[in-house]
Amino acid sequence: MTQHPTTAADAAELDELLRAHPNLESLETFIIDVNGLAIGKRLPIREARAAFSQGVAFSACAPILDCRGRGHNPSGLGGSDGDPDGILVPLASTLVPVPWSQTRLAQVMCAMHESATRTPVWFDPRIVLQRVIDRCAAAGIHPVVACELEFYLVSRQRNPEGGLQLADTQKFVAATRRATNLSLEAIEDQHGFLSQVCAAAQQQRLPLSAIVAEYGVGQFEINLKHTADPLLAADQAVLLRRLIRGVARANGIDATFMAKPFLDQPGNGLHIHVSVTDAAGANRFAQPGEGELLLSQAVAGLQATMFDAIGLFAPNLNSWRRFSGPYVCASNTWGYNNRSVAFRIPTGDPANRRIEHRVAGADASPHLAVAAVLSGMLHGITRGLKPTEPTSGRAPAVKEPRFPRSLHAALDRLGHSEPLAEYFSSRYLSTYADLKRGEFDALLEVITPRELDFYA
Repeated sequence: MTQHPTTAADAAELDELLRAHPNLESLETFIIDVNGLAIGKRLPIREARAAFSQGVAFSACAPILDCRGRGHNPSGLGGSDGDPDGILVPLASTLVPVPWSQTRLAQVMCAMHESATRTPVWFDPRIVLQRVIDRCAAAGIHPVVACELEFYLVSRQRNPEGGLQLADTQKFVAATRRATNLSLEAIEDQHGFLSQVCAAAQQQRLPLSAIVAEYGVGQFEINLKHTADPLLAADQAVLLRRLIRGVARANGIDATFMAKPFLDQPGNGLHIHVSVTDAAGANRFAQPGEGELLLSQAVAGLQATMFDAIGLFAPNLNSWRRFSGPYVCASNTWGYNNRSVAFRIPTGDPANRRIEHRVAGADASPHLAVAAVLSGMLHGITRGLKPTEPTSGRAPAVKEPRFPRSLHAALDRLGHSEPLAEYFSSRYLSTYADLKRGEFDALLEVITPRELDFYA
């Protein structure tokens, strides 16, 4: 499989794409921000060559803006520093067409560089994850990662109360009215949409695996294949979210990756599957003797860091609501072939032995979530930690006392986490926490109808 892009792209990639798609009109240059969103500039295709040779000027604080693209001056970024420009540098092997666009469009993922030094900015989520990967490699740990994303197909029109409602489109079928968990009929009903997703993924070189109708009404899950490159796995998760929403909107509907879009339905998760290989690519979790010990140490590290990392796995107010729903564990339990725990060891071939991390919401940054998972595993392995006994039967449905009591409490705990600071840096954790506090405070600036019902 193609390895993740770490070097700048050259014009030869552009020439090759233009030969295959001579009628292209525009090029989107984008970075992946702290929210797991693609943000950037759309350029006329005549300016594409200059973008590849010189880069594209863009606000340097862009990777650390909130979900609306607004800054809160965390660590002085985007405010006290005068909001300087950085340079978007196109990355090799990321130039692909955008088949769902109304215009003839291509996209290229970029790195944000300092304009003076042409070096990556320290708060780019991809750089944060790469540092953790480097720490793993230095310890002889080689992770293999795959991401699963859950989402709902919804209408672009809100209901009378302002809430989301399921998609209802003549192009495919009417909105689903009943739960169809694991139903092949539900997949067939949305064959038109899902086929377009698969076709677009093939054009964008995204390796899709299984598609499942999930527990919620109108909810689906799409899996990505495992890769020995965790940075590539996180990139692919972001690009898949972008692709699914793009295809949905091209069909007059939308897809939401909100962690809890409907109070009476299950939330959307980002499940992260991780195994560890040796230098030859053999799964170390499957090796007799050492494998079970290594697996238990990795689980123990995830247990030790879970509550510190909740602010990364559940980054906003809506994320918090997901922990009150089914199949979302708010205790740091683990177990074999048990979907009710936070850290599940799936059944199957020993060569595929892995940990499924089930804590993060689908709205979390894949790069930061994967970085937190790898940090926890490395923490447990390098310190020889021991896990609790595996959970048999259903894990407790209530939040464990150590679970942070609020989003602010989670951000405070994250910002002062000694274990995670070793891998993320204390500067990054405090910057992230400040940003998310600002985003949460901005959410409370509007008087809501519920507030009026309570207090008017």
